[in-house]
Amino acid sequence: MGYKVVVVGATGNVGREMLNILAEREFPVDEIAVLASRRSLGTECSFGDKTLKCQDLEHFDFTGWDIALFAIGSDATKVYAPKAAAAGCVVIDNSSLYRYDPDVPLVVPEVNAAAVDGYTKKNIIANPNCSTAQMVVALKPLHDRAKIKRVVVSTYQSVSGTGKEAMDELWNQTKGVFVPGQEVAPSVYPKQIAFNVIPHIDVFLDSGDTKEEWKMVTETKKIVDPKIKVTATCVRVPVFVGHAESINVEFEDFLDWEEATEILREAPGILVVDKREAGGYITPVDCVGEYATYISRIRQDATIDNGINFWCVSDNLRKGAALNAVQIAEVLGQRCLKKG
Repeated sequence: MGYKVVVVGATGNVGREMLNILAEREFPVDEIAVLASRRSLGTECSFGDKTLKCQDLEHFDFTGWDIALFAIGSDATKVYAPKAAAAGCVVIDNSSLYRYDPDVPLVVPEVNAAAVDGYTKKNIIANPNCSTAQMVVALKPLHDRAKIKRVVVSTYQSVSGTGKEAMDELWNQTKGVFVPGQEVAPSVYPKQIAFNVIPHIDVFLDSGDTKEEWKMVTETKKIVDPKIKVTATCVRVPVFVGHAESINVEFEDFLDWEEATEILREAPGILVVDKREAGGYITPVDCVGEYATYISRIRQDATIDNGINFWCVSDNLRKGAALNAVQIAEVLGQRCLKKG
């Protein structure tokens, strides 16, 4: 006995990862459908040892389906998520559309699993931004011990967070650097991404922050604690998969770095790799395809009374998107839904 599951946006990077993770974690699926836009009709997607053909999202009837994992942009989600929800199918949405809606829970299962219960207001649960998801997994156990006052985070975000076209642009620009006459002009990004870093993710706001930075601030408050002060600088780097973050945390009470290390070692969803030697830390290349959020470089911040610095790395297509969505589905099944 299991659930009838729909993956919406199954041909994209995140949608494919959702299918992989559902199979890897042996999520109890009785029946599964894969949906995309009409231009992807009939495209084949892998689910374990099965091959599924994409159906047209526009004409799909969600009646009788239990859970829909949405991995499409906000514009399409705005049209189809309410239809699925109205048909009785619980939507777990990876776009930013519903994250800030007070009637929609924003969930990272290691942090606020009980918030899933609030799905009944709209039959929708929101998945957080990729950069937020990995950070709050690390912040929550520390906050429970010493209460966080302020977080300063700088991100180093891979191009897969933008999508396949961005990954292609990085690949083609990198080749073009070495082949005279084959240089590739920026298209996805405002500046060359190969051999460069770009301090600009999403649109600029009147405050001077980008929307990505605003998302990290707002989502951390909703998921962990509205009293936490957060300031972020989000940067795109020439890495295909895996987001890294340099995080500085100021606490209300003193927390020794060694105790912080032990707290993080015991926390769900985290693996600490911190040897204080060459190579004794995790980089984005190391985390690709993994479930964990990795923490390294844990140390005291001597410039303030109660500060800790650490390095946080995770596969953004997994914990930052697909894995977190599947984990939400698992919690939903455990707490709220009956198997068919």
